[in-house]
Amino acid sequence: MTGGAFGWRDTLDILLVALVIYRIFTLFRGTRAMQMLVGVGVLVAASLAARQLELHSLGWLLDTLWSFWVVVLVVLFQPELRRALTALGHTAALRALFGGGGAETLRVVDEIASVAGSLAERRIGALIVIERGTGLRQYAELGVALDALVSADLLTSLFLPYSPLHDGAAFIRDDRVVAAGCFLPLSRNSQLARQLGTRHRAALGVTEETDAVAVVVSEETGRLSLTVDGGIEALSGPDALRRRLLALLGARAEGVPVFWRGWLRAMRLGARPAGPPSSSGR
Repeated sequence: MTGGAFGWRDTLDILLVALVIYRIFTLFRGTRAMQMLVGVGVLVAASLAARQLELHSLGWLLDTLWSFWVVVLVVLFQPELRRALTALGHTAALRALFGGGGAETLRVVDEIASVAGSLAERRIGALIVIERGTGLRQYAELGVALDALVSADLLTSLFLPYSPLHDGAAFIRDDRVVAAGCFLPLSRNSQLARQLGTRHRAALGVTEETDAVAVVVSEETGRLSLTVDGGIEALSGPDALRRRLLALLGARAEGVPVFWRGWLRAMRLGARPAGPPSSSGR
């Protein structure tokens, strides 16, 4: 403040702090980290109370604890911090600068929606993970390397019951199926409905830790679901899936320089994924 006056900068400052606190709570809501955050708040309150009541021994103990609180918080909240930084780096402005989508994205989305609808009608389970800004090589390396053009026929063959890869996840990067039969981390959200099977929990798990989008076809009900940012959405059919994928992937790259698209693609490709297949469940 200047001369005791409450100006617009103070209002902006308060609003920004409130926004940061709100985003922290929404980021941790529904996760085990929320309980840990409450525990951190209790420690802060205890430290303040110890100072007010002049409890020197307790105050010394808590002050010693806070001397390395940064390291403790980074370890405890590592998944949530990674998710927050991923979301920050995948804002609409950055996507517009570096590109993402175009005619090829439209084709890929059509192929995914087509195969998802076909498998849902036949009640064949499937899990398709679409890479966005965050590289998924650490998960793809646990599956079987493919590096094939995305097509409905290929994806269908991967998830047919007689396929050795049908229980795993298929990974899509740009217009390529880079791996199949991949093992995914299961969601750690204890508030998930019990009727959600392993396939849905695996889809939620990978989207809790990355900015990927996962498409799930239920083997039991034939229903389509989409997971993003650690949340799950039920979809009415292939058309709804297509619209949602187009909104998430942002099929608008006609005006993006070829240099940026080629540079980002080269940065994300890295080494070819390889390794034994592993099941992600149903």
